[in-house]
Amino acid sequence: MLFNHVKLPSWITFILRSALLGVIISVLMLLLVPELRRGSGITLDWFAYESSAPEKLSYYNAVSHAAPAVVNIYSNSIDVQSSLFTQRSVERTRTSLGSGVIMTENGHILTCLHVIQNAETIFVGLPDGQLAAADLVGQDIHTDLAVLKIDVENLHVIPQLDDPDTRVGDVVLAIGNPLNLGQTITQGIVSRIGRNISSHFIDFIQTDAVLNEGNSGGALVDSNGYLIGINNANFKTVDNRRRLRDVDGVFFAVPYKLARRVMDEIIATGRATHGVLGFSATSMPNTIGIVINTVFPGGPSEQAGLQPDDVIMAIDGVAVKNVYETLDKVASSTPGTILTLEVRRNGETLNLPVTVAELGQQ
Repeated sequence: MLFNHVKLPSWITFILRSALLGVIISVLMLLLVPELRRGSGITLDWFAYESSAPEKLSYYNAVSHAAPAVVNIYSNSIDVQSSLFTQRSVERTRTSLGSGVIMTENGHILTCLHVIQNAETIFVGLPDGQLAAADLVGQDIHTDLAVLKIDVENLHVIPQLDDPDTRVGDVVLAIGNPLNLGQTITQGIVSRIGRNISSHFIDFIQTDAVLNEGNSGGALVDSNGYLIGINNANFKTVDNRRRLRDVDGVFFAVPYKLARRVMDEIIATGRATHGVLGFSATSMPNTIGIVINTVFPGGPSEQAGLQPDDVIMAIDGVAVKNVYETLDKVASSTPGTILTLEVRRNGETLNLPVTVAELGQQ
C-alpha cells in the first residue's frame, strides 16, 4: 500500500524546528559551561565584565603578619661631661633610638645590644600605642644581641620557623623605626649569607634592604612574613680623609637560628656561650672540605696539632660542606665538648680530637 507524502502545517513545523534548536543549544551549553553540569547555575556575575588588569604583586599579607610584632625601643643613659668654663662635671641625658622584635608570648623581645647599652631606663613602644617599661634579661657582646622583657598581655609574636632556609636571592623586608618616623618597611634581596663582620662569627645575612638609624634590632622577614634575622648594621668604610662613611646597599642582620639560640640561652642561664676552635679557613668550591688558613697560637686547634693547609673533611663523621656550616656547628657546641676532626694532610688522613673552648675565654 502506498502512503502519500503528508505536508505538516507551517506552525507545527516551526515548533518542531524551535524544539530541535533548543535541544542543540542546551547540549552545547552543558558542554561549554561546567557550572551547569554541577547544578550551580549561572549568576549575574557570570555575565559581568572581567578586568584585564593582572593581580598586583603585594607583600601586604607578610607585613600584616610580622609588623605588629616589631616595636620601638627608647633607652635613656646619662653622659658625664666636663665643662671647660666651670671646671665641673655636667650630667646629660642621652636618648637612643632602636627597634625590637616580640619573640614570645611572655614578653621577651630581641634587639641589638648597641641600642640599649649602658641604658638607665628602657621603654618599649608597641604598635597599638602602649608604652611599657622594659627590663634587661641579658646580653651577648659577640653577636650584639640583647633580650628585654615587658609585662604586657596579648602580645603579637612574630611568625617563626625552626629553619627559615634563607637563600641568596630571596626577597626580604626590613621592619623598624628609622629616624623615629614610625614603623617603616623597606624591601630588598638577600645578597649573601655567611658574611664575615667579626673575627669569629661569619653567620650574618647581607641584604640591600635599606636600614637607617633606628632600624637596629628590627625584623628582617621573608616574603611570607617569617622572621629570618635581626637587623644590625650597615657596612662602613673610611674615606680618603679618614672619616667613617656608610656604604649604600650593604646591610647586615643576625640570622634567626643564631639569634634564637642566643636568646634561649640568655633566658635560661642569663648569658650566651659560643664555642671556638681557633682557626680560620676557606671553603673549597664544588667539593667537600675546608682549607685551614690560620691556626691561632695557644688555641684548641694548635694544641690538637692542626696546621695551615690542612683540609678538614669531616667533624664527628659528618662531611664538612663549607666554612659557614662548620663555624656555625662549632659556635653552637658547648665549651668543653670534644670534636673529632677528620683531616687530610699530604695525602694522609688524620683524626684529631679538639676540645671546644669558649669564645672570649680561651
